[in-house]
Amino acid sequence: MDFGLSEEQKLIVETTRAFVENELYPHEREVERTGVLRRELIEEIKAKAIEAGLYAANMPADVGGAGLDTVTWLLYEKELGRANYALHWTCVARPSNILLAGTPEQREKYLFPCIRGEKWDCLAMTEPGAGSDLRGMKATAVQDGDDWVLNGTKHFISHADLADFAIVFMASGEEETSRGKRKKITAFFVDKGTKGFAVRDGYRNVSHRGYTNAILEFDDCRLPGAQVLGEVHRGFDVANSWLGATRLQVGATCLGRAERALGHAIEYAAQRQQFGQQIGKFQGVSFKLADMATELKAADLMVFEAGWKYDQGTVTDQDMAMAKLKATEMLAFVADEAIQIHGGMGLMDDLPLERIWRDARVERIWEGTSEIQRHIISRALLRAVGG
Repeated sequence: MDFGLSEEQKLIVETTRAFVENELYPHEREVERTGVLRRELIEEIKAKAIEAGLYAANMPADVGGAGLDTVTWLLYEKELGRANYALHWTCVARPSNILLAGTPEQREKYLFPCIRGEKWDCLAMTEPGAGSDLRGMKATAVQDGDDWVLNGTKHFISHADLADFAIVFMASGEEETSRGKRKKITAFFVDKGTKGFAVRDGYRNVSHRGYTNAILEFDDCRLPGAQVLGEVHRGFDVANSWLGATRLQVGATCLGRAERALGHAIEYAAQRQQFGQQIGKFQGVSFKLADMATELKAADLMVFEAGWKYDQGTVTDQDMAMAKLKATEMLAFVADEAIQIHGGMGLMDDLPLERIWRDARVERIWEGTSEIQRHIISRALLRAVGG
């Protein structure tokens, strides 16, 4: 594994970082203080992101994306992760890779408009009673002739208020297994405005201001069979095939925020004076900086090793679970210590630290909680010895 960056990777990092600092940082205070990401601002930044070649950069080149390998994509995500989440995720959108699983007709209708910045997608799995246990979902899809009828509720659906359509996973039947009955899952495209499909306001969130969540309600929502994504009853296969690297994406954005927080802490420790000297000369502060940098380095190596393995075709669920677990818990530690070094000023919104600290909390929950990641890791360890 070569730890050095290619000239192309260096250029992508420099270009993305410059875009973040020049086009996203200036708007953070507005979004943080109002909790709103204005549509006019979205369109303004989106146009600049498209012009810079940063929009939908996660997509393959043959469909109009940047065609980045996984490591380079994670470098790009790390730089974007430095900024307010709503700004970088919405204005510099990365459409879900699951759109690549669509038929040629579905790609024309959903994938390509998202890549061109004409539409937004959202992904709907989670329900009030089914978070980590997706097989426990209650929302159903029942076949009626050539149509499907959807009923039920999804919640915590990110930016569904902005999205033009949802990719919805529904329980579509049951099958007998050695462990008893298990639900079959099917994925559907559901366009906003479809009869029986409603998008309601979601919950106020302590993390990621301006980045909204919504509640999706399905009441005898009828869809033609052409709206099925992938094969009927094989929704999990679609998800597992196309959504695997999202845990690494979360890890990479955490790295960016942690670097920003550590940078502020180092600068403050070098400038702030107490008792006649820089506070960075006190062991109580200097050791914090050392521990923060060490934890960040460890998480960085784990995320990018998993990304490298992904490109080699050798990555395991354990690799990605470890990377996600380490990066998200590292960010919580670094953000907290950065605030401690700044004292009271760290909690003031003049600095991004209190925002990074708040935002860090959700990372240990979405895309699989820390407990789920530990379950994946421990199961892999025990399976190797017959446990």
